Amino acid sequence: MFHLARADLDEIARLGARDFEALRGARLFITGGTGFFGKWLLAGLDQADRELGLNLKLTILSRDPRRFATQWPEVESRKNWTLFEGHVAELPVLLERFDYVLHAAADGPAQATEAAEAERSRAIVEGTRRMITLAERKGTQRLLFVSSGAVYGAATGKLEGAREDEFAQARALVPYAAAKRAAEEACAKSKADCTVARAFAFLGPHLPLDQNFAAGNFIADALGGGPIRVRGDGTALRSYLYPTDLVVWLLAILARGERGAAYNVGSDEVVSTRDLARAIAAETSQDARVEIQSTQPPGPQNIYLPNITRAKEELGLRVTVPLREAIRRTLAFHR
Repeated sequence: MFHLARADLDEIARLGARDFEALRGARLFITGGTGFFGKWLLAGLDQADRELGLNLKLTILSRDPRRFATQWPEVESRKNWTLFEGHVAELPVLLERFDYVLHAAADGPAQATEAAEAERSRAIVEGTRRMITLAERKGTQRLLFVSSGAVYGAATGKLEGAREDEFAQARALVPYAAAKRAAEEACAKSKADCTVARAFAFLGPHLPLDQNFAAGNFIADALGGGPIRVRGDGTALRSYLYPTDLVVWLLAILARGERGAAYNVGSDEVVSTRDLARAIAAETSQDARVEIQSTQPPGPQNIYLPNITRAKEELGLRVTVPLREAIRRTLAFHR
């Protein structure tokens, strides 16, 4: 499904078997199903459904389901899947009952015009409120809201990473983060059983190669023969989780996360953007050259890292795909 490697999908079904079992026979409503996270979630659910006979029923919200189905014809062959046309912030009252709501919609925090920022913020906040209304119905077991590490503001800027308990004192630095914080607060005040996944940085198939994601930009440069352009000074620190782990983590938070709790979702393998570019270059047959483009004098180090202790200790989660392996799998997908 979605041209993803069978080995990756088998890995998701194997590592997440316990939590997939908790979904047996469930009806799921999914937003953001056509994006980077969504494709991996849908493919992982599909693989587990086939291998474990879960009899899952999925309703997938899409602004343009015809285009999605045309691009990916395998979607229409799934008899228990329904593509529902609509915008998350304008979702009408649905009569159907769902056991679980997975709310993963919202574009990433790329630079945008003021009007675009305002519309994105509206979609995040109002869309989450609509999902809460859906989840507050009798019979719905849980809402999983996929938030962002951006909610921590400057708290992510240390080597040990941001902890979940730093949310209350943190301050949003950009409108996207403020909207995600408001959405999280709406979940906390609701009557629904909610858990929150605060997503950090990722590297894998279907990550956009032409947006504000350094890893995706580096992959695009490498596939084009180089040079790989590092637009900063190369000292920024990040950590990247491969999507097989992403899906396993999200399903664990959905199935076993503590009610009302938030969990950081990301890797603890820290890398500078310079070394990330070099690692990608080393994995390409062209051995692409790396260019550090910044001419500005050094300033405060740019750090965006999660502390994933809670996910490890409370849910037994771990990072199973090292960074270099994530790079290899991503390049193989594009080739």
